[in-house]
Amino acid sequence: MARAHSEAKVAPASMAGPRRWTGVARDYFILTKPTIILLLLITTVPAMVLAERGWPDGWLVVATLIGGILAAGGAGAVNMYLDRDIDAIMRRTRSRPVPAGRVEARHALTFGCTMGLSSGVWLYLTVNALSAALALAAFLFYTTIYTAYLKRTTVHNTVIGGAAGAAPPLIGWTAVTGELGLEGVLLFLLVFYWQPPHFWALALAMAEDYRAARIPMMPVVLGEHETKRQMVLYAGMTAALSLIFGVIADLGLVYLGVASFGGLGFIWYSVQVYRGQGLEGTRAMFRYSTSYLAVLFAAIVIDVLILG
Repeated sequence: MARAHSEAKVAPASMAGPRRWTGVARDYFILTKPTIILLLLITTVPAMVLAERGWPDGWLVVATLIGGILAAGGAGAVNMYLDRDIDAIMRRTRSRPVPAGRVEARHALTFGCTMGLSSGVWLYLTVNALSAALALAAFLFYTTIYTAYLKRTTVHNTVIGGAAGAAPPLIGWTAVTGELGLEGVLLFLLVFYWQPPHFWALALAMAEDYRAARIPMMPVVLGEHETKRQMVLYAGMTAALSLIFGVIADLGLVYLGVASFGGLGFIWYSVQVYRGQGLEGTRAMFRYSTSYLAVLFAAIVIDVLILG
């Protein structure tokens, strides 16, 4: 009886009887990785505004965001299915719905694949074929190339895998124009170069978790010093690219001012991390990088809609 009582206490939530629908809904919401969806919103709409040189058709904006949410949310759910073994090891992720037993792995996979594949169909029917293809490619790249392979095999996982996270502004651009375009590609590259220093600030703090899970993140493989050096380099490339983009896109003083001073701030914070001891400055760098990207893309909207 004592043994049975002990086993009952550690039984996963999926075996513990019916759950409230609000708890189930919350877990499925967590599967979609809402913070990634927020990045989608921050970068997609300004790209559409720039492409239109004004506010696009309201339905087009809504349809594009729905497609992007389906693709990003589906990718997050499949990622949690594929990463359930390492998520159970890492302290930061062991409470996620799948490793914690609140959502069955096969249900997470079905949920994610349904969302991801639906994004392609939805965007094809409501936006255009190119945007649909880009969203589906980002979904497949993040799940099959990054999560299933790169993340577990190479130190370059974060850099190469960043292509999926940089897709939203390009999808927004093509939703309006129907073609890639130089400005759309530069927006893609801007987010692509921004992601590594942003994420490495977090990865430095989680190095022991990644080491325990045998994930070859840069702080684990190349060490703290090299990771910090790379952060400075990528921050510098991001700042330079933001200015180049502003000139090519013919944006005004608000954007160029934010790109100049915000970019210098991005470099400054990365240098503080490089010069600091251990995790000194990493939390500030992570917070600043998030605000920097949001304000930079907001400046595009201000320049186009208010000052354009």
